[in-house]
Amino acid sequence: MIMIKHAFTFSLLAVAAFAAAAPAPAPDRGRSVLELPPVPGNPRNSEGAFLATRDGGLVFIYSHFLGASSADHAKARLAARRSSDGGVTWGADEFIDTPGEREALNVMSVSLVRLGNGDAGMFYLLRHSWRDMRLWLRRSADDGRTWGEPVCVMPVAGYYVVNNDRAVRLASGRLVVPAALHRNIAAPDAASSVDWRGVAEFFLSDDDGRTWRRAPGYCTLPSPHTRSGLQEPGVIELAPGQLWGWARTDLGRQYEFFSRDGGETWSVPEPSRFTSPNSPLSMKHVPGTDRVLAVWNPGAAYETRAQGRVGGDRTPLVFALGKGPTGAWTRATVLDGDDPAVDAGFCYTAIHFTPDAVLLAYCAGGTADRSRLARLRIRRVPLSALR
Repeated sequence: MIMIKHAFTFSLLAVAAFAAAAPAPAPDRGRSVLELPPVPGNPRNSEGAFLATRDGGLVFIYSHFLGASSADHAKARLAARRSSDGGVTWGADEFIDTPGEREALNVMSVSLVRLGNGDAGMFYLLRHSWRDMRLWLRRSADDGRTWGEPVCVMPVAGYYVVNNDRAVRLASGRLVVPAALHRNIAAPDAASSVDWRGVAEFFLSDDDGRTWRRAPGYCTLPSPHTRSGLQEPGVIELAPGQLWGWARTDLGRQYEFFSRDGGETWSVPEPSRFTSPNSPLSMKHVPGTDRVLAVWNPGAAYETRAQGRVGGDRTPLVFALGKGPTGAWTRATVLDGDDPAVDAGFCYTAIHFTPDAVLLAYCAGGTADRSRLARLRIRRVPLSALR
């Protein structure tokens, strides 16, 4: 493994203070502007991503499941919805025909990125088996009305998990995709043959997404007491070429790792300031500021805590604002799930900023939905609430 010395340290006292702060109700958590519950023949609507269109509108693309099963490996297609008023209202579904989806088990986990030549880039996973799940990229010159031929991000077959809204374009123009590799440890093509201890790997493109390579550096969780390893990694750019990565774990915290060379090599993962069950963290820069917005599920699945609820330990969903890995952060504020009477779970958040609001799209399934992943919610929060 190629590693670099951890150059970004922080105070353990600051971490403890952040973790100990109980989530506080938000004065203004915005409102839901789109609810997509499961219905017969469409058992799940889940994780997606936003993109600003060149005509001043928005497009949101998400996973629209078909048939009777809502499992991750069940049949799905990609659906787009558009808004012309900053995300206040949304149009009807526009379905995207994706090459290979009929032969695949599943298509899901969209990221949308504005590419260097102005094209819209749509990343998505195609799951062909428990040995082959890889990310693909298609380009659109007309903001998603039509799409070009797919390019595979992972040149070699493997079982790669890439969350929605994870692909990023750096200041240099380089595209970075963080992925969790899950190796096969047995012969059968089945979930039981997958090693769920994830290894964080990074795929890079320096020609605007036309060709891809795997970075030489990668990250493993330095602990013998884990069944998850590093799962569902994400990354943001702190300064040109300096990246802050993170991944969910089953050790009670998100773990973080850093790169100072645009994603080529990475530091040894360490516990971050974010307490968390084994659920994803999402972060993005607040435009025009030096702040980062983080959205996640706090706390851990304690042995004495009752489980078995639909929401499990993915509730509540909270947000906080901070100045990166070493700066000060606000107290965590509840975004959704602070009502103990509501049995629901919240996860897989996509973040998009408009001039006056932040749009947050996330899974919000409850008891009636039978799965916390089955219902998709888009919440529009005024920027004033973040201040």
